[in-house]
Amino acid sequence: MQSNKTILTCAVTGNLTKPEQHPGLPITPQQIASACLDAAQAGAAVVHIHVRDPRTGRPSMDLALYREVMERIRAVDAELIINLTTGPGGRFIPDDHEPKLAAAGTTLMAPERRVEHILALRPDICSLDLNTMNSGNDVVINTPKSVTRMAAVIREAGVKPELEIFDSGDVHLARHLIESGVLDGPGLWTFVLGVKYGFAASPETLLYARNLLPPGATWAAFGIGRAEFPVVAQSWLAGGHIRVGLEDNIYLSKGVLAESNAVLVSRAREIVTSLGGELASAREARDMLGLAR
Repeated sequence: MQSNKTILTCAVTGNLTKPEQHPGLPITPQQIASACLDAAQAGAAVVHIHVRDPRTGRPSMDLALYREVMERIRAVDAELIINLTTGPGGRFIPDDHEPKLAAAGTTLMAPERRVEHILALRPDICSLDLNTMNSGNDVVINTPKSVTRMAAVIREAGVKPELEIFDSGDVHLARHLIESGVLDGPGLWTFVLGVKYGFAASPETLLYARNLLPPGATWAAFGIGRAEFPVVAQSWLAGGHIRVGLEDNIYLSKGVLAESNAVLVSRAREIVTSLGGELASAREARDMLGLAR
């Protein structure tokens, strides 16, 4: 279990949750920023941010949208830790008749394009996906060469990478990149549990993943869908930090939509405090993660 305070991250909108699935899903920069600030008031020390096209609600990588979200947050809260995604741009959908060709919906792009906003905006943290895996009927591709090129830009920006881990091979790749100097160790890691064809959302899987990490690593875990709140408890008991949010799960209980990201944060906070833990403030989390104030 945690001997120190627990850092809670809220992932407020994500890339895959659809507006038709949840009427309160944040879409516009104002809505996303407000959701982040409300989550902070409820106990989140970190907010993980994707942006959306305000007209369509579809995922976007528009630098201006990221900038507006960050400016709106910083105008109100100077300490909340901002974590921008670099996940979009890695999805491949093979053509049914010619699998080596990309079908509609493929988002693959040059690694440097996936981190342009990181270099321009220099958030506190950015995610760095290590996974190459089946994802539904699609394939997510993050090759060692691509990850290395993205890591170089992230380092140039002076941003701390959050290593998102979907299966055990991702840990081995990240450790190799640390040993070769591409990434700084021991690293900030997040285990993603419950994605189909990835890590199972079970205590056994979580402990196995944790035990693969280098000594001194800081880590968190989160569960997808119905696994969200069980993984909050499991991660805390195993000594890790936690994440919740509408990116990962839209329900407060079976069949009951969570009213907002802040409600999910409040439920996670209740779980941690009921186990004897305490959430870290943004200022405390900055000290714990070695981030500038």
